[in-house]
Amino acid sequence: MITKFEDLKIKKNLKIIVFAGILVLVFACQNNKPELQKLAGLWRLESMKVRDTATNTWSNYKGGMDGYLLYDNSGHVALHLYEKGYENTDLKFPNFNDSIPLEALKYITKSYYYMGNYKVSEKDSIVSHYKLSHSNPSEFGLTADRRFYFSGDTLVMQPVERKNSKLKLKWLKAE
Repeated sequence: MITKFEDLKIKKNLKIIVFAGILVLVFACQNNKPELQKLAGLWRLESMKVRDTATNTWSNYKGGMDGYLLYDNSGHVALHLYEKGYENTDLKFPNFNDSIPLEALKYITKSYYYMGNYKVSEKDSIVSHYKLSHSNPSEFGLTADRRFYFSGDTLVMQPVERKNSKLKLKWLKAE
């Protein structure tokens, strides 16, 4: 038979265990807010710069770019980059039609987009985009690795692959 003193001691120990468990959960949840969760959402391109290696100076890529980057919580990514003012044209683009004028076809090359899946390596601060579809058919199924970090509310990315490693993209959360 448990005495009243032992019963109080058991209840006190149980309270301590429950409290400790709650503390562990709270800290685990706080530490479980990885960079992955910070990536989720819609981002608007703030700037896209290219570094001149000879002078080590940065300038706007192609005179300035706009775009959006979308990460969902299920591992999907969508990206659309385009030259500033891209949406301001009088050209007509018929959908799913093979009679697009050459001028319009050339204009479309000022736009770059893909959709796919992504994974984050927090250890390396790299997000990998596996491209399921792409505006350039030769890039279907390829993976693009981007080193990333946060500077306040800005997401900063730099391509890992050599051919684009001189680029730096800054993204702000879209409202």
